[in-house]
Amino acid sequence: MYSSRVACSYIIKIWIEGYAVSFSRLAGAAYISKLFALAVWIAAGSKLDIVEINHRARQPVFTKKAVNTIAVTVEHETSSGFAGVNQKGRVLSVTVDEETIEPFILNTLKNPELAIKLASRANLPAADDIYLQQFQQLFPSGQFSEAAKIAANSPRGILRTSQTIEQFKAVLMQPGQLSPILQYFSILLERGKLNTHESLELARPVLVQGRKQLLEKWLKEDKFAHALPGRQSSKIVVYAKRVGFTPDYASLLQHITRLNPDSGAEFATSLINEETGPLVDVQRVVDIFMAQNLRPEQGYLQTKLLEMNLLNAPQVADAILGNAMFSHYDRPSVANLCEKARLLQRALEHYEDISDIKCVLVHTNILNTDWLVNYFGKLTVDQTVDCFCEMLKVNIRQNLQIVVQAATKYSDLVGPVRLIEMFESFKTFEGLYYYLGSIVNLSTDPEVHFKYMQAATRTGQISKAERICRESNYYSPEKGKNFFKEAKLTDRLPLIIVCDRFDFVHDLVLFLYQNGLGNFIEVYVQKVNSQRAPQVIRGPLDVDADEAMIKNLLASVTGPIPVDELVEEVEERNRLKLILPWLEARIAMGITDVGLYNVRAKILIDRNQNPEAFLKENTIYDPLTVGQHCEKRDPTLAYIAYARGFCDEELIRLTNENSMFKQQARYLVKRRQLELWAQTLQPDNMHRRQLVDQVVSTAVPESQNPEDVSVTVKAFLAADLPIELIEMLEKIVLEPSAFSDNANLKKLLLLTTIQSETGKVMSYIDDIEGIDVCEIARIAIENGLFEEALTLFRKHKMHLEAMNVLVEHVVSIDRASQYATKVNEPVVWSRLGKAQLDGLRIKDAIDSYIKAEDSTNYMETLREPKIDTELRVAYAKTDRLHDTEEFLTMSNVADQLSAGEQVFEAGLYDAARLLFSAISNWAILATTSIYLGDNQAAVDCARKAVKLYENKGYFEELMQLLEAGLGLERAHMGMFTELSISYAKHKPSKLMEHLKLFWSRINIPKVIRASEQARRWPELVFLYVHYDEFDNAVLAMMERSADAWDHSQFKDIIWPMWSCTTKSLSFYLQEQPTLLTDLLTVLVARIDHTRAVKIFQKTDNLPLIKPYLIAVQHLDLPAINEAYHDLLIEEEDYATSRDSLSNHENFDQVNLAQSKDDKLFKDAMITAASSNSNGVVEELLEYFVKIVGWREYQTTTEGLRSAEPVEETEQEPIIGPGFGGRLMLNQGPSKGTVMGQPGGGMQS
Repeated sequence: MYSSRVACSYIIKIWIEGYAVSFSRLAGAAYISKLFALAVWIAAGSKLDIVEINHRARQPVFTKKAVNTIAVTVEHETSSGFAGVNQKGRVLSVTVDEETIEPFILNTLKNPELAIKLASRANLPAADDIYLQQFQQLFPSGQFSEAAKIAANSPRGILRTSQTIEQFKAVLMQPGQLSPILQYFSILLERGKLNTHESLELARPVLVQGRKQLLEKWLKEDKFAHALPGRQSSKIVVYAKRVGFTPDYASLLQHITRLNPDSGAEFATSLINEETGPLVDVQRVVDIFMAQNLRPEQGYLQTKLLEMNLLNAPQVADAILGNAMFSHYDRPSVANLCEKARLLQRALEHYEDISDIKCVLVHTNILNTDWLVNYFGKLTVDQTVDCFCEMLKVNIRQNLQIVVQAATKYSDLVGPVRLIEMFESFKTFEGLYYYLGSIVNLSTDPEVHFKYMQAATRTGQISKAERICRESNYYSPEKGKNFFKEAKLTDRLPLIIVCDRFDFVHDLVLFLYQNGLGNFIEVYVQKVNSQRAPQVIRGPLDVDADEAMIKNLLASVTGPIPVDELVEEVEERNRLKLILPWLEARIAMGITDVGLYNVRAKILIDRNQNPEAFLKENTIYDPLTVGQHCEKRDPTLAYIAYARGFCDEELIRLTNENSMFKQQARYLVKRRQLELWAQTLQPDNMHRRQLVDQVVSTAVPESQNPEDVSVTVKAFLAADLPIELIEMLEKIVLEPSAFSDNANLKKLLLLTTIQSETGKVMSYIDDIEGIDVCEIARIAIENGLFEEALTLFRKHKMHLEAMNVLVEHVVSIDRASQYATKVNEPVVWSRLGKAQLDGLRIKDAIDSYIKAEDSTNYMETLREPKIDTELRVAYAKTDRLHDTEEFLTMSNVADQLSAGEQVFEAGLYDAARLLFSAISNWAILATTSIYLGDNQAAVDCARKAVKLYENKGYFEELMQLLEAGLGLERAHMGMFTELSISYAKHKPSKLMEHLKLFWSRINIPKVIRASEQARRWPELVFLYVHYDEFDNAVLAMMERSADAWDHSQFKDIIWPMWSCTTKSLSFYLQEQPTLLTDLLTVLVARIDHTRAVKIFQKTDNLPLIKPYLIAVQHLDLPAINEAYHDLLIEEEDYATSRDSLSNHENFDQVNLAQSKDDKLFKDAMITAASSNSNGVVEELLEYFVKIVGWREYQTTTEGLRSAEPVEETEQEPIIGPGFGGRLMLNQGPSKGTVMGQPGGGMQS
């Protein structure tokens, strides 16, 4: 049983008499319908079942049939039916009655559709009228597709005529639709093969459109009729002329003659009688017609004729055979006779046995060479090779040229490998050379190219071998190299070319050197490729050849040499100096190649021949390359090279690795690149501190270019390094330098100090001149440095501005009064009066306005605090909030707290909020906001008033866990660090012990921050010291001296630091004055002695440093000498003073001469005498006269005063204590004098 699903058969046990499968295509169906016919025997009889298999959707349904079984059938040609034997044994003849079946279907069954289908399939004539009638109905109605189907299916093709085609062609094509004629032809092609008329009509438009491939497709599918109209051969010549084509007329004539001799005769006549002359040879025409009458049964006669002519007239036989007049004769017999008649070409044409062919071929002296070469093309490959071998074997000298020609022509057919083996077997390299020479330019076979090189070499054609070595890309380089090595040629140029092309230079040089062929090494680098000189030099260097030989070889090269490669080769072998003569010769020639000067620099560096001058002066070498060469030899030279070429990254790396921070600082200052500064001044740069120190101490002070300093300052500002910037500016502004008078730098120093290190501002104000006073003072005031601003104004005699500072910022009326009395200027008195008036010192204000002669502000004197206070309360109770706000912005003397409390108690919360906001009373303001329902504002006020602290967590458990983890192997640094932080926060008693044990295993910066937050000052100092941040350690000890200061440790730390020396002296002066001498002993070599002396002079503490002054007086500095003299004068130590004066010269002698003020009359007289000045002596004498008179007057006055004592009166302030009994901040003195008058009143 066959399964269509799996496409295979099965054996099943079922009682079936037989089975058969038939395939049929029903009309209108898209697929073949598979039918299964089954014959069944049953008790009631037998039947035939026909069942459709695998019915598809949209397929016509095949109705099942069941009839009596016909066991055997056979076709019955006579009746066009079939004959069969049924189950009952009857022989039946079954056929269709063509005359009655159609009327029966039409009249009885009333089924015209079935009648038409049946007539179409069986070509029944009875339905012709029906087809014609239906076609004539469909066509005029425009149903062209249905009409085309009727015509295509018409019985016996009665409608498939030229008239039907013309009807379809006459129909106009509708836009966007397929033309009716194309629909017609499409249906015909689907149905089957076209007839002659249809083929011609369809072919015309296809050829016009140039779609020949479509026509070829239909011809291959057998859709076209081949029997086209004949007897038109005479038109062939005309057509060929029209299209410009010249066909093979002889072949056409032979073909036409074979099909139709009459047409052939007509065609031959037209060819011969052409106007321009015969288009074909007459003899050839005769031969064609004669060949038509040759018959196989006449073969013995043809043989006999040829034998007769070969024996008696060989030339006639040759002509007959040449014209191919006979074709049925005995060819072996004729071939034998041809050989005997010496017609060897005819013999070869007729022999088929290879042995006979080889016997004839050896007579090449008789045969035509060209004919013979073409003859080999008729033989098989094996026969051709056998013939070549036979010819070479018999007479290689005579036949070699012919064999080479034939081998060349049939090389692709036979194969180069087989032909090469043939020539090599006969050891004929000459033949191999000529054969391969003819094909080598067209071949890509590596063996062909290699064998050609071999053959050319062995035949002495060295130039040809050189050409292949130079131009071919197909031979094996290794095989070529080995061959030329072993060839032992006198000319080694082919070997040189192969090794040069395929990078066997090292092998080549070693081979030539070891075989004593040094002259060819010179030929290679001189004539072949001078670019390979570095690789050539490698060979002699590796075998330790004579240096003279290598130098001569280099000197002989005239072409360009890649210097970098040459340097690399000799440098790898530490033989750099070997190329010095060659290098100097190239430089002497004026060559400015960078590589030459790189080598020159390297040699000078290695030999230490003044390399620094070369690196600085030469501008051709590559700084990066030379710098890398210098790094491990001399970092200083590498620095010069990198700086010369602006190799920023390499220079920074070099100077960091070699601690060359001074050079790095100089380079950065001169480079003036903010991006490079930003890179080096990043906080994570571990070398930043060292770099900054060198910039401050060396690079900037050395610079003379303002632009260098400007860019450096910008870099420090961008890196947020104010302290370091101050140090740098101190160095170039306060000390003698090219920038000491630069106003911008002075201003920057003051501004930076104001913002970052306020303790130095006062000293800078004393030392710096030529600045914008107003701007500096304004910035100082903005930063809260009121005393500094006051000093600045006072120094430059800007008295009004100084008074503004006193009354507006210092807020000290008393000091303002003293200052006004001192300067005694009207504008100052006027400003003081205004301040006193604002402070409710009415009487003092009136006195000041009187002294200023200023009456413009008389209305202010009428103000009273009680009036202003009650006015505010009145505004609040009348709900005049706008007036309240305006009043608050004006100058007034109201008691705002009292007014606010009154308003708050009255429930006027909006007004209370305004009043409390004006005095920033956040606590009461928070309560007021709650009453107003503004909870958010209340919260904000509460946050400003109170700070809450809350601590939560299991800290003890955390510390226990970290302590346990310290004992583990390879405990991480993070554990030691986190335990340190935990101790700092929660168990500070264990922190110091932990740090002393594990300081090297913790992250010190992280623990520093934690210790600072936890206020663990001794531990902080300990960490700073071990982190080498000695300046921070010193500052921490001074700032937290109660906890962190230790004198011995302080001395050890302060010694390497110079930036904190001034601060340390001030610190010891304030807190440890008895230890000052010890500290100064430590710092004696590092401090600025003039500045140190000035510090103690300002504070009047010179006696504390007397041992220090004695220790450093040998320096003979003016400040030290003068301070020491003052101290001795104060101590009245005249002997020591005289000794000091006699041993030291640098001091102010005139000032010392005025020591009469100190009653050292004897010293004054000695000094005046030593000054040799008449003016000084006269002034001293006048002084002695006045002092005697003054003493007498003083004695008399004291006697009178003791007789009549003056009673002092007590003056009270005009306005008593303020609200709540609190004293005013600006309240004047309760007793004494005011403005210089007893009781503060005016003189009568």
